[in-house]
Amino acid sequence: MKIKHPIPKAKGIDNTRNLIKEGFTFISDRRKSLDSDIFETRLLGKKAICMGGAEAVELFYNKDLFIRKNAVPSAISKSLLGSGVHGMDGPSHRHRKQMFLSMMTPERLEEMKDIALEELEKKVQEWETKPRVVVFEELKEVLVRSGCRWAGVPLSEEDAAKRTEEMGLMVDSFGSVKRLKEGRKARENQEKWLSQIIKDIRKEKINPPEYSAAYIIAHHRDMKGKKLEPSAAAVELNNAVRPLVATAYFLVFGFTALEEHPGVKEKLIEDKDNYSKMFAQEVRRFYPFAPAMAAKVKKTFSWEGYTFKKNTLTVLDFYGTNRHPDSWTNPENFFPERFKEWEGSPFSFVPQGGGNHYAGHRCAGEWLTVMVMRSFFKYFNDNITYFVPEQDLSWSLSRVPAIPESGFVIQEVTRIKDSPFELKKNAQSQTVVKS
Repeated sequence: MKIKHPIPKAKGIDNTRNLIKEGFTFISDRRKSLDSDIFETRLLGKKAICMGGAEAVELFYNKDLFIRKNAVPSAISKSLLGSGVHGMDGPSHRHRKQMFLSMMTPERLEEMKDIALEELEKKVQEWETKPRVVVFEELKEVLVRSGCRWAGVPLSEEDAAKRTEEMGLMVDSFGSVKRLKEGRKARENQEKWLSQIIKDIRKEKINPPEYSAAYIIAHHRDMKGKKLEPSAAAVELNNAVRPLVATAYFLVFGFTALEEHPGVKEKLIEDKDNYSKMFAQEVRRFYPFAPAMAAKVKKTFSWEGYTFKKNTLTVLDFYGTNRHPDSWTNPENFFPERFKEWEGSPFSFVPQGGGNHYAGHRCAGEWLTVMVMRSFFKYFNDNITYFVPEQDLSWSLSRVPAIPESGFVIQEVTRIKDSPFELKKNAQSQTVVKS
């Protein structure tokens, strides 16, 4: 890790506007120009520390040194994250995190894959009749339907479009005042809806499976042995579904990569050495999604000759860490095979947070994300044909979250064979008939 002494300071009295304007590259550009992986600046009128790289990630996720409570600006909390597990610390956070991890068994992950493929297959049948499909918009609905089914959240046909729009607005909320307001309103509607579902589950008007997210959250008890207030449970139920919806961004970047990088499609068909997983991981590393994360210093301490004072806002560069030359060879190149020998560091690879899944703040839904990405990439590559017309597939690093301008448009969609889910279902039905 490169640290200059004294720690350099970024130019400008306050860089809040520059952070919003520049988006993903704000921290990494200044780290490069200052030749230091850590620097000081002012954000929201207060002193802030910005840093990146694997060592900085390891430091940032040390729960004895940093806390998350009140670190993220309230506007973002009220639109994107809510007041749930993301802003908790210490034993209460670990207790709540275990609730989420209990949902992520291998069996439930496999079930998520089957549900998502089934919903995708239904959508593709509609695409076959359409002259033009904007994949990004369509996938959001697929993922909302899949997430709700998996979580045990009832979703009527009449309600699907509304809930898809709300979740989409929430994920897309950070980056502008207008989108923040829209995201906040969408969250209010979502939590009102989910709060009633929690109440109905407790009254046994709705009976989701005991292993489902809806059931687990509705009956979860805090460290004092009390069930969560319906409003608090609604936040966490949203947290169980919303990250899957965000996968639409990664998926569209992945489809873009299939078009822009020759040879990838053939390797996906063979899927030698789990190439589909390597491809999904490289999409998450290479393309922009979450630019950074914030925390506050829990207690004054010194590190590498620099003093972190209590309550100082500290911002960790996700985007720059995923492209840090100390961790990645030729980081600006798209190369899925780099993950063939990857040792699985929780600090150098942080598309959805860093550190330990079980004790830290790394996203518990990351496994769902990777599994759905792999299966969707394989499905698009192996099970359908489509034409990609000329379009603008560029994206702006100043827009958070980033997305290709066109949303990835396809035409002439045709299924050439059943999805893996359909083949699996047919095989199971034949087994039942034989027995």
